[in-house]
Amino acid sequence: MAIAEITILLADDHAVMRDGVRMVLEAQPDFRVVGTANDGTEAVDLADALHPDLAVLDIAMPGMNGLAAAREIRSRSPETKVIFLSMHEGEEYLKEALRAGATGYVLKRAAATELVSAIRAVQRGDSYLDPALIAKLNQLGDSDTVKFADLTERELEVLKLVAEGLTNRQIAAQLVISVKTVQSHRTNIMEKLDLHDRTDLVKYAIRRGMIEP
Repeated sequence: MAIAEITILLADDHAVMRDGVRMVLEAQPDFRVVGTANDGTEAVDLADALHPDLAVLDIAMPGMNGLAAAREIRSRSPETKVIFLSMHEGEEYLKEALRAGATGYVLKRAAATELVSAIRAVQRGDSYLDPALIAKLNQLGDSDTVKFADLTERELEVLKLVAEGLTNRQIAAQLVISVKTVQSHRTNIMEKLDLHDRTDLVKYAIRRGMIEP
């Protein structure tokens, strides 16, 4: 039985880093790096042409940076999920990454196995945040960002649509899922974020920059 491949686009302006990460990823029997890019613009063009399962992006790249590239990739190739592999450990970078549509964030100083774990988690629909970042955010008292990063890709979609004013039935039709599943996602979102009603969800989405106030 053939192994289902996970196709990956890799973007980093440092060739040595890019080649090293590629070697790590291609050591996995079900990972296939289908393209590499030196900057954000090239990454967007390749994602548009190749529609990989995942794009692993650096944040600091010449020209279009990784954050702008992530937004473009998610717009042009919405089925492509985004993970950031970055040296930046500041909470502001993580928050911007999440706003840009990323569902994974791994530090470059982390062990190679961390990125592999992140890719597998994100591909199955979960989010992944580097454990070192979680510890740092908890130490800073920013548990809100940790909770937000714990939302799955589907939960993020539902949260945005609820905040935009769609009913459960409309969300179900748009995402091609049942109304019962939408209700389940809403319950999970509110439990994870410690919110209580639609008004709380809307306020939260605005605060996170998911919708315009």
